[in-house]
Order: sequence, then structure tokens, then C-alpha cells
Amino acid sequence: MKALVAGSTGSTGQRIVKELVQRDIPVRALVRNLEKGKEVLPQEAELVVGDVLKPESLTEALSDCTVLLCAIGASPSLDPTGPYQVDYQGTKNLVDAAKAKGIEHFVIVSSLCVSQFFHPLNLFWLVLYWKQQAEKYISESGLTYTIVRPGGLRNEDTPDPLVMSPPDTMFDGSIPREKVAQVCVESLFQSAAANKTVEIVSKQEATQSNWEQLFASVA
Repeated sequence: MKALVAGSTGSTGQRIVKELVQRDIPVRALVRNLEKGKEVLPQEAELVVGDVLKPESLTEALSDCTVLLCAIGASPSLDPTGPYQVDYQGTKNLVDAAKAKGIEHFVIVSSLCVSQFFHPLNLFWLVLYWKQQAEKYISESGLTYTIVRPGGLRNEDTPDPLVMSPPDTMFDGSIPREKVAQVCVESLFQSAAANKTVEIVSKQEATQSNWEQLFASVA
């Protein structure tokens, strides 16, 4: 197994790269800025310069990879096309490149509430709507996929147990980015994670479950 991580220098992407490195999984990080990549990513990660909005750069980046993990997301800006360009078109380009390469498993970080059109987050240039369209494109692509929808992302880790649920059943809650990264990487090893959309938060009062139980609990 060799993984390509898109969105690798983002707050969640960095943690995905670190989780892969900790598990001794060869990882290539797709970066737009090589210097930033060297600054924030583990030295064990191989860096490759590319851009999800430049499809020609993705073919080379995927050259000897077998799995792809996507943590891209539009940065807050005044550009109304940002979420469409990054969250939808960027993901679409990755999916197309993954299909052409024959990638074995595509994992993407999405968000809770993508199906709620009138959610306040859609005031940010329809960001949830475009994430939902990206999810749809992945699920209809023919690739083996896992769509991970986390609640509100926290930078600090906690010991609170993970809660995993089927799509459109959770509408609030939060989760440390470390746990999101763990779910993304673990989904590569759990057969029950294939072709599923899972919603995740962490709750202090939840019962601790193992990975097999968590993924099997989602129909």
C-alpha cells in the first residue's frame, strides 16, 4: 500500500499524513507549496508539487500509489467560486485521476449536514452543497470509497470515545482532528468501511467500541 494525501498541509490533512507515517504506510503528500510542506509535514513523507485544479499534475502524483485520501477544502475568502472550484471541481479531478490510475480505495473528509441546504454554513458560498455534489460524484464513480463526515473540528485531542453513525443521522457535535485522521486511515483496513458514508463525532458519555464494531454498525 502507498497513499497519496491531497490537502496534506491543511490542519486535518497534516494529521492524516502523520497517522500514515506512524503506521509505517508509505505516503506521498500533494502540496502546492514545497516549502510549506517541508515545514509542517513529517520528513518521512514524500512531497510532490501539484494542484487538484490542475488535473495534469495529479497523474504523476498518483504514479505508484494504491490509495488516495482527500482532505481538501476551500479556504474562507471573498471568492464566491471557491467551494465550487475546490470542494467540487478539485474532488472531481481527483476522482477522475484515481479512476484512470485504478486506485483501490478513495477516502474523503466531508462534513456533517451536507444534505441540509439551509444550513448556516451554506452562507459561505454553498460550501456544504458543493461537498454534497462531490460526495455524489464519488459514490457514482465506481471506485471503492469511504466518505467521512466529521462534526465540528477541534485541534486539541481528547480521550472521548468515537461515535459513528449512518449518513444524515447526526446534526451536531464535534470531534478532534486526530480522530478524523484515525478514521480515514483505519477505513483502508476495514472491509466494512468500503462504499460507506459515515458520520463521526466524539462524546464523553459514549461507550468505547473497536474499529470493527464502529464500521459494522453503519448500514
